[in-house]
Amino acid sequence: MGYLALAGFLSMAAVVGVVALGARHVQQVSAGRTFTVDDVPARPIAMVLGAKADAGRPSAFLAARLDLAVELYEMGKIKAVLVSGDNLAGSNFETRVMRDYLVNNGVPADRVVEDPAGYDTYDSCVRARDVFGVTEMLILTQLYHLERAITICTDIGVDAVGVGDVTARRNFPELYAKGEAREWAANLKMEWDLVSRRVPQQDPFDDSLLRAAGL
Repeated sequence: MGYLALAGFLSMAAVVGVVALGARHVQQVSAGRTFTVDDVPARPIAMVLGAKADAGRPSAFLAARLDLAVELYEMGKIKAVLVSGDNLAGSNFETRVMRDYLVNNGVPADRVVEDPAGYDTYDSCVRARDVFGVTEMLILTQLYHLERAITICTDIGVDAVGVGDVTARRNFPELYAKGEAREWAANLKMEWDLVSRRVPQQDPFDDSLLRAAGL
């Protein structure tokens, strides 16, 4: 084996090793913290993680996450919802769309708070803690994404449990499978963010979410 081939092989082996460690990290930290709507413990605050919206409405995957929040609010398991995402035009104003969907489906407007700078999962978790004062919460997203989100929150000191949507797996199996595959690369980014303690966009403290949850 030539030098370049050996170097390439070792580099690939290193990447595979880190990916495997990331997956194991996620499984270990999130163990016992994922639930269904029926058995999830009540938490004052739920965070719905964003996904690129369609023009004026949530995508099917995003709507499925929001439907979990509506159901949990109606069950009395949550009191307030943080919708976190990219509220720029390029993402079709995710958090505005998320807020409107929740309100139109029965969640009172004063119980929904937007974080328009949750540009990725790490940003959403850190900003929930630093900008909105969250110390514990319930995370809502697709099941393949949930374990990583819980791991990030737990590693930065936020006591997180979650419910993962599985309807998208049934309704859009190919897209769901692509999402699952992307998690391997996303775990690499997660590890870098956690090790580097990357600082997301900094904004003044906002107590509106705590007030909405009665805290």
